[in-house]
Amino acid sequence: MEDRRDRMLVVGAGPVGLGIAQGLKARGIAYDQVEADDDVGGNWYHGVYTTAHIISSRRTTEFTDYPMPADYPDFPSRQQMVDYLRDYARHFGLRERIEFNTKVVLARPRRDELWDIGLASGEHRIYKGLMVCNGHHWSRRFPEYPGRFTGGFIHTKDYKGPDQLIGKRVLVIGGGNSACDVASEAARVGVSCDLSLRRGYWFLPKTLLGKPLVEALPLAMPVFLQRLLLRLALRLVVGDYRRYGLPKPDHKIFEHHPTINSELLHYVKHGRIKPRPDVARFEGERVVFVDGSSATYDLVICGTGYHVDFPFLPKGLVPVDGGLAHVYGGALLPDYRHLYIIGTMQPRYGFGPLLTEGAGLLAMMVEMQDKMTLPLGRVLQAMGQKPPASHLINPSVALRQMRRAKKLLPLLAPRAERKLRQQIAREAPPFSAETPLACPNADLRVY
Repeated sequence: MEDRRDRMLVVGAGPVGLGIAQGLKARGIAYDQVEADDDVGGNWYHGVYTTAHIISSRRTTEFTDYPMPADYPDFPSRQQMVDYLRDYARHFGLRERIEFNTKVVLARPRRDELWDIGLASGEHRIYKGLMVCNGHHWSRRFPEYPGRFTGGFIHTKDYKGPDQLIGKRVLVIGGGNSACDVASEAARVGVSCDLSLRRGYWFLPKTLLGKPLVEALPLAMPVFLQRLLLRLALRLVVGDYRRYGLPKPDHKIFEHHPTINSELLHYVKHGRIKPRPDVARFEGERVVFVDGSSATYDLVICGTGYHVDFPFLPKGLVPVDGGLAHVYGGALLPDYRHLYIIGTMQPRYGFGPLLTEGAGLLAMMVEMQDKMTLPLGRVLQAMGQKPPASHLINPSVALRQMRRAKKLLPLLAPRAERKLRQQIAREAPPFSAETPLACPNADLRVY
């Protein structure tokens, strides 16, 4: 087993992994980085379909310390995003530190607070800690309905391009961004496209007043004012969703991720997309809906989201409930030193500014943890930090919080740790060699 206890391991080289690696490198923190694929880019490289474009905007998606090329459009394409991430890795000298085609299959905490890492090649290593950046757009979540559909049945993750839709009667299940993008493509090239929704969504245009939507709104203003402005704009430009045959939204704007799509309502009004209610059951190639209607399809595409999953970590080590990882400070668990679960939440718009700021904060946390005896996550918990209540992040608020944390955490955390250690010393039972690791729900068997 190769001993690399002097450094961190960054798992993944998508946008999050690259941003974190740059944050560590900038502070001189020793690290290795592994990527299961043969290039950088993560989901943009291997996951999204060929015709995809970002839904936020170039300016709100680019890394703060490395802007996108000025000739990029407001909504760069998949290929432009891949090129940009490759350029980012080259510019900061990250690529030579990445081991490609290297998959982590096992990561186990040791009693000496180091980590045993197993690779798909059979190699085993010891690391000081893990920066888990394996993404959350890969573990497909499928809906469960009675019966069986005998035509094509795929997830939006498996959709790669319009050729899969040509000549097909398509049903898309779900109202999120991927579902509605695929439904719009099916409206263009398929025989027909129906869209099944179990609840109401907010469908927002990609542009407003000639700007990307996220740049047209004064993002620093309170959320209730943003909601008010958007509802007024939608009333004038779109009107009541029920006039399109779509259900009324069952939540406030930004309580869930809104769907940013300027094509969906256009194709609904042109008869190219037919709204349907939730599915009741499958009967061969026929789908029966909860309102009693039915239709026959060649292909069902499920835009029903993803599980938050860490297959190489012990089951139960990262508590996940309702799609939310229960972490503190955006990334930490209270029971383990140097384990950072990164990127499980979604910003309302682009990732770049959050990653640039957040990577610097996490690198600072790594340095702080080296000087502490208790897990920093446990200290944050004692300081009153709570796990996130929603997977959707308001980037403006998050940026302010991270900047404040950079200033205050080095001052407050050591003081809180001393107080917590004193409390533990008063309350803890005598230690013995048989004392189990923390986190009793985790399955810590070595496979």
